[in-house]
Amino acid sequence: MTAHRFRSASTIRFGTGFRARALIAGMAFGLVGHALTAQSTAPPAPKCDAPEYRQLDFWVGDWDVTMHGQPAGANLVTLEEGGCLVHEHWTGNGGGTGQSFNFFDRDDGAWHQVWVSNTGSILDLSGHYADGTLTYLGENRRRDGTRLRHRLSFHANGDGTVRQLWETSSDNGATWAVAFDGHYTKRKG
Repeated sequence: MTAHRFRSASTIRFGTGFRARALIAGMAFGLVGHALTAQSTAPPAPKCDAPEYRQLDFWVGDWDVTMHGQPAGANLVTLEEGGCLVHEHWTGNGGGTGQSFNFFDRDDGAWHQVWVSNTGSILDLSGHYADGTLTYLGENRRRDGTRLRHRLSFHANGDGTVRQLWETSSDNGATWAVAFDGHYTKRKG
């Protein structure tokens, strides 16, 4: 029979290769620990929780929309991306649809709307909020090359409804014509 000798952990000797691997592993764990500490001390990412980001929240909801008392369509307006985006989903009674992205830009201090319809109509507007109304301005070119200015305003009414007034001008803002005057009432159900 062969006798086996057991050594206690304190008497085991390791070769140079083991010590080198242990040193590298220790350094790696140290770097990972430092990276985790650095991540936890980095400033948090900006959020959209300043009061300016809430200025259009009155428009968020599921709406029936009328114009001059007649049904014009339905609009589902949602708050998305952690409160940074107001997303409009329009369905007109005549079959037209469209969506808009509305957002406050902390860099320029303005609101922006990008609208795209199912007919390929695009609006790129910017504006400001004052006295309970968000007003966007922008322009595009018609097929004949003339410029058409747009002024779009959203107003929170005291009774919980919303008025959206869209006006256009073909004379550089000297006169304005109403393109849409919508009255939003929250859908029941």
